[in-house]
Amino acid sequence: MSDNESIYDELDVPTVINAASTKTRIGGSLIRPEAAEAMVSASESFVRISDLQAKASELISDVTGSEAGYVASGAAACLTLGTAACIADTDLSVMDQLPHADDAPNEVIMPRTHRNGYDHALRLAGAHIVDVGNNDNHLGTGSVNTELWEIEAAISDKTAAVMYMQKSYSQPELTDVVDVAHKHDVPVIVDAAAELPPKRNLTRFIEEGADLVVYSGGKAIRGPQASGILAGKQDLIESAAMQHLDMHVAESVWEPPADLIDLDRFAGVPRQGIGRPLKVGKEELAGLIRALQLFVEEDHDANVTEWTERTESMASALKAEPGLSITVTEGEKTAVAPEVYVRVDPEVAGIDATALVGELRREDPRVFVGPDHLHESAFTVNPMCLTDDEADYVVERVRSYLD
Repeated sequence: MSDNESIYDELDVPTVINAASTKTRIGGSLIRPEAAEAMVSASESFVRISDLQAKASELISDVTGSEAGYVASGAAACLTLGTAACIADTDLSVMDQLPHADDAPNEVIMPRTHRNGYDHALRLAGAHIVDVGNNDNHLGTGSVNTELWEIEAAISDKTAAVMYMQKSYSQPELTDVVDVAHKHDVPVIVDAAAELPPKRNLTRFIEEGADLVVYSGGKAIRGPQASGILAGKQDLIESAAMQHLDMHVAESVWEPPADLIDLDRFAGVPRQGIGRPLKVGKEELAGLIRALQLFVEEDHDANVTEWTERTESMASALKAEPGLSITVTEGEKTAVAPEVYVRVDPEVAGIDATALVGELRREDPRVFVGPDHLHESAFTVNPMCLTDDEADYVVERVRSYLD
């Protein structure tokens, strides 16, 4: 491989110009160079994984305000581990039966409008999802989607947890959900995978009473793509670790770090747990630790300023094109940065939004823009993963398909 050739050139795999933000299907974000260096360094020695997990737990606790933390192979993996911890707690027999421990509390209550494609991560652990609420607010009736009494009425002796998908528009308020759940000694899991930045969200959900919070390590934190953070209560993190670590060990010599696992809480060593396929290596752990340290130190206001300037520059260039209607959105809802919202008038542009997005993806390099608004004959251009030169290139390629 020559100095100017990338691994993707060698493999004959087209690269992507990422104007869609930190999407897993196109590689998340670009790992921080310092994190990549940490991964290379970690690959040069052996280490006891539980020792490294204990160090990660210490850092996660410091930056989130949680009692403990853990690292698995992505945010979805952390959802599975967190759910398994809520179901099994310290019961080694239940751990061994998952995902089919039907005699254990295995119901997870979830507001219907929080349901999403990541429900599979909960069901993988053996959870039965209990829907509450409806879609009234989105239908414009004036009432909210889920009332607190609906959550409380669904709680029973089969309830393992309440699941909460965090978005700026999520209802009910997390603090109110926590109050209801905790009144019945039921833990609350918050999926905040894509809710960084702002940095404030690292501590916010723990402060609001969540028992477990999940973050992606491969999005804004810019750690390894196959990494996720589970932060929360010490006892639940212990259970997650017991169901995740390599348990092909002799009990007589097994001494995991006491600050990660209190062996007095468990009857012995469990069999390999349901979390075992979700493992991370020493390299991912080292990379995530370094990336998280740097994320906390980062000037996030400067990032927002850079993203805003890039967005406005792209919007200004595209506004001159007939057939395009351009709006700059705020960094809210499903995006943490401002975006260019591009509505396409096919009669004037000579191409519709779906065809344009498809053509961009077939180029080499592929150009990915946000496709979530194709039903509105529109797409979005996100600045987070672009350089200024790449932003200019995206504008040029969009223009090339217009009459």
